[in-house]
Amino acid sequence: MQSFDLHPRTRIVFGPNVSDQISELARSIGGALSLGRPRVLVVCDPGIVAAGHFERLTRSLREGDWEVQPFHEFAENPTSAMVDAGVQVAAEFQPDLLIGLGGGSSMDCAKGINFVYSCGGRIHDYHGVGKATADMLPMIAVPTTAGTGSEAQSFALISDAETHVKMACGDPKAACRIAVLDPVLTLTQPRGVTALTGIDAISHAVETYVSRKRNAMSITYSRRAFGLLGQSFVRVLQTPDDLEARADMQLGACLAGMAIETSMLGAAHATANPLTARHDVVHGQAVGLMLPAVVRFNGTRHADWYAELLREVEPNVSVDAAPDRLAELIQAWMREADLATSLDELSIPTSDIGQFVDDALQQWTGTFNPIELDEDSTRSLYREVF
Repeated sequence: MQSFDLHPRTRIVFGPNVSDQISELARSIGGALSLGRPRVLVVCDPGIVAAGHFERLTRSLREGDWEVQPFHEFAENPTSAMVDAGVQVAAEFQPDLLIGLGGGSSMDCAKGINFVYSCGGRIHDYHGVGKATADMLPMIAVPTTAGTGSEAQSFALISDAETHVKMACGDPKAACRIAVLDPVLTLTQPRGVTALTGIDAISHAVETYVSRKRNAMSITYSRRAFGLLGQSFVRVLQTPDDLEARADMQLGACLAGMAIETSMLGAAHATANPLTARHDVVHGQAVGLMLPAVVRFNGTRHADWYAELLREVEPNVSVDAAPDRLAELIQAWMREADLATSLDELSIPTSDIGQFVDDALQQWTGTFNPIELDEDSTRSLYREVF
């Protein structure tokens, strides 16, 4: 029996075009903080601007008498330097509220800015859990992808600008006050983004279901997330304008994010992060590549757990067959998404395995894997994907 302490901090507003309510939602948590015209810092990457989402959102905010300051100077896998640049903008503008608009990078960058702007120091000071030293600005997350589930988490994932090591910075004070889930905003995703973010969300559902901290609530979130994602992933790849499938992906990603908040991840993320840090392999590609090997590894002891999860999409699977079947299904989804299923396809040499192993064993997420990782088992995971 695993104890848990669940305190939902984020209001979730879901439905087609609910993002049009952004001004009223912002007023409900941030407008009363300012004596004059309220100010909001909107953190979103240039791709979101190009897709028209920034203009749509800010038009609604300005019509609601908000003063809007954009921050776009960051990229995928936001770094400590990008956070510093955002903090400088925030210090000059002095916002009452933050909005993270876009994918996980936008939301993580906004949270990173919030940590440093609200509490001082630098983002490195908040690497870990519970290190915020003051109340933080209220924040709204408006995801335009279905992937990280960052809108439902109190963590920001920020890379050190020099070492590229990813720092998980988490604190209950960093949780978004509101998550606005508007599936219409996800219709503009290019196929590649749909694929990479979708695989990321699937990996969250799979890893949280078997983590050391799994509990009654995380199991519920993970299973429902996997069911929604597993039944809609191929549909959104084949029929991008299927709004029902897009909605299921967005809800599934959010539920998987809620599972992360209470149970954490595992070996697939621990072994994927070195591929991103050392070879710039996009996170969804990296974690999707490693996940089947990790499922087979964990399945040697926890086949029954994987059978329970897989029955969300394949009701008749047997316990003994479940780990291999789940691994095969993930690989089939990767191929459907035109993603690599081996390190050889990514032109990564076997000589790098030693570095990957050392890096992976330093990853915090690996400590939550249901089977403890050591040098031999981690090396075997990498060798399986060559």
